[in-house]
Amino acid sequence: MAELIVAFDVPSGREALGLAGRLPGLRWAKIGPVLYNREGPSLIREFTQRGIRVFLDLKWHDIPNIVASAVTAARELGVAMTTVHCLGGRAMLTAAARAADGSELGVVGVTVLTSHDAAELEGVLGRGVPDVGFEAERLGRAAMHAGLRGVVASGQELGLLREALGPDPWIVVPGIRAPGEPAGDQVRTVEPAEAVRRGATHLVVGRPITAARDPVTAYQRLVDGLD
Repeated sequence: MAELIVAFDVPSGREALGLAGRLPGLRWAKIGPVLYNREGPSLIREFTQRGIRVFLDLKWHDIPNIVASAVTAARELGVAMTTVHCLGGRAMLTAAARAADGSELGVVGVTVLTSHDAAELEGVLGRGVPDVGFEAERLGRAAMHAGLRGVVASGQELGLLREALGPDPWIVVPGIRAPGEPAGDQVRTVEPAEAVRRGATHLVVGRPITAARDPVTAYQRLVDGLD
């Protein structure tokens, strides 16, 4: 069964912890760059002390030694999952995998951001992109060859990646939106049930919960839909 990760992209650690305390059975919390830069490692420790797994989503993309050291620091903090950019290359991905080897930390590689469409990706890569799914698969295979635990990808590439990578890797899917919900800056979105059907292992949901009029009800509706 897929697991729900709540993205606490909120202004403060106090707000994040307050909301977390209202969400029954919360298993995963995503901490991104805004909240991490404001609160630092202490917020990670607070979540883990509450028995909540932390997905530290900083999307590292640097030289291999720096990324390996960052992964080691995350592992020592008790982080359960963290991200690196697949575009960092094989040496960087391999260094990240080795830094986590033998621990419970799962390093996942970001393939193509959900805010990118084909035209945007062409500008990033400097070449034609006939199919975003092909790029996601290419990068996903690189992540697996390097020894990562899984990948991050949009729901639109999910079926292709599950077929290409097999049943074991984690596939973490952001851009989860229910019918009628605004997409915001997410270009490639998917409904929760469809993501599960296509083989997602983790669904990352932020604003549909944190910006909802009733966050607890919105959260519970998503949890119930995963059973």
